[in-house]
Amino acid sequence: QVQLVESGGGLVQPGDSLRLSCAASESIFRFNTMAWYRQAPGKERELVSTITNGGNTNYADSVKGRFAVSRDNAKNTVYLQMNSLKPEDTAVYYCYAEIRRGSLEKYWGQGTQVTVSS
Repeated sequence: QVQLVESGGGLVQPGDSLRLSCAASESIFRFNTMAWYRQAPGKERELVSTITNGGNTNYADSVKGRFAVSRDNAKNTVYLQMNSLKPEDTAVYYCYAEIRRGSLEKYWGQGTQVTVSS
């Protein structure tokens, strides 16, 4: 059973930066794709960014140019660097990973709260 543990959330002001981390309990190189999702109060969970084990990345239009996803295979950790934060970025951010080992296995972290407010 894979465990994903997010950290790095907090309360910041508009324009500030935060870096979220997602530490996995096993080698992230095995994961086909890892991703960050977020869910704001009263809204559906939405995809923020993805990164494949080949290093290909993708971003939601709302965060392009402000957020950057990266991975450190040696530390089994994926990061989400968030710059120029806006109040609408306020949400619980979840780490996601999928790995195909016969069947497709999907895993979620417990989430970390990001609040952007003046």
